[in-house]
Amino acid sequence: MWPRAVCVGLLALAAGYLFLREPELPGAALRYLAGCLRAEPAESSMAAAWEALITRPAQPWSRVAVGVNACVDVILSGVKLLQALGLDPGDGKDHAVLNSKKDLKEAFIHFMQKGAAAERFFSDAETFDYVARAASEYPGAQLYVGGNAALIGQKLAANPDLKILLCGPVGPKLHQLLDDNVIVPPESMQEADEFHLILEYQAGEEWGQLKAPNANRFIFSHDLSNGAMNMLEVFVSSLDEFQPDLVVLSGLHMMEGQSKEVRERRFLEAVTSISDIPTDIPIHLELASMIDQDLMSNIMYQIFPLVNSVGLNEQELLFLTQSASGPHASLASWNGIPDVGIVSDILFWILKKHGRTMDKASDLTRIHFHTLAYHILATVDGYWGNQIAAVAAGARVAGTQACATETIDTDRVFLKAPLEFVTSRTEAPSKISLNPGDPVAQWHREGISFHFTPVLVCKDPIRTVGLGDAISAEGLLYSEIYPQ
Repeated sequence: MWPRAVCVGLLALAAGYLFLREPELPGAALRYLAGCLRAEPAESSMAAAWEALITRPAQPWSRVAVGVNACVDVILSGVKLLQALGLDPGDGKDHAVLNSKKDLKEAFIHFMQKGAAAERFFSDAETFDYVARAASEYPGAQLYVGGNAALIGQKLAANPDLKILLCGPVGPKLHQLLDDNVIVPPESMQEADEFHLILEYQAGEEWGQLKAPNANRFIFSHDLSNGAMNMLEVFVSSLDEFQPDLVVLSGLHMMEGQSKEVRERRFLEAVTSISDIPTDIPIHLELASMIDQDLMSNIMYQIFPLVNSVGLNEQELLFLTQSASGPHASLASWNGIPDVGIVSDILFWILKKHGRTMDKASDLTRIHFHTLAYHILATVDGYWGNQIAAVAAGARVAGTQACATETIDTDRVFLKAPLEFVTSRTEAPSKISLNPGDPVAQWHREGISFHFTPVLVCKDPIRTVGLGDAISAEGLLYSEIYPQ
């Protein structure tokens, strides 16, 4: 609404000027400003433009195999659960692993005051069971499909033309919640479900002196099956019979809950298993919140070369460059909306250093970056098509899923992204000025193409969990990979 308010103010000034000065120039200004008042709001222009840009790829996927983390999400208000547990607000502090209710409270406060998403392992089984029972019995708590792999599979399964294979620890409740279009091999079924607790908070929500800058969530679990990636070998062995034309892999972050010795051994086994996936099947890797720099560094150096595509958010991107001493690694945290130039520099560095080039055998050629205000798709030229549609589709689903609407409701969303930005903070940058009626900006840098689009952010989100997974799923759905 504020652009129209500005127009009204300028129109009033121009009218005053008209009576005091020459009529010709103010008359032109009046006509221009009157047109401004009649102009379509930026949100409506952008939503309509996306619809025109989002077209199906020439060669869509038909069979997608997804693995390997799956669970049941218990979603409720974080503040209300902590109050129900008898905890009072206080100072925030991050913990790599949660060992007590006090650690849980401190970590929740730490991320709530930043408005940032995070995920942690809860080491004490007895305390976790107590907290989980209190959460599931809390009035208003809701149970949903959870785990990056299951969420991506569930989102893709909404397309009737797709066949979806899901491998992960699937218990009876999760199996009941899954779409009928999702195939679960018998080896993936287990007697009991794994539960993850999702503590949500709303923009502006207060607890004591704490006030959340935006809506987000804090996730924790005592999940041994997903933590050990127990279903990875089952997943890889199922591919031969299912014959997918795309593999989506997630769950590596869950290994943070293992001891260092177990984690290192299991990680090497995971590298071997992923290497066994036929090279003619493209692989997308979805990252999630992490705190172990060694694990993140190992993923980048040993897993990235084995996959074709990566999906991640601003927290994971910054942690990745910090873990490997990449560009802007000295940046401790994002200050508000992540700077587009900084994000672009890090994406460029990942693809140049760890992606496919003339002298590197890596398969990595695509990164889908998403943050609350905007998305960027970065691709090595010559490998991926339909990326304008893909980045627009990812942004569109961020607005519809957060608001729980079928289409973008322009009264319930707002434009948060900068419409002017520079494309780099380390090289001679280009300055981009984005028109909401043409909402995908493109630029190129040494054989890498960037596609940027803002997000129409939901004013009062119904659900924040799984947004990143839905964004990546939708971006993949509209992408196509060129045969090499």
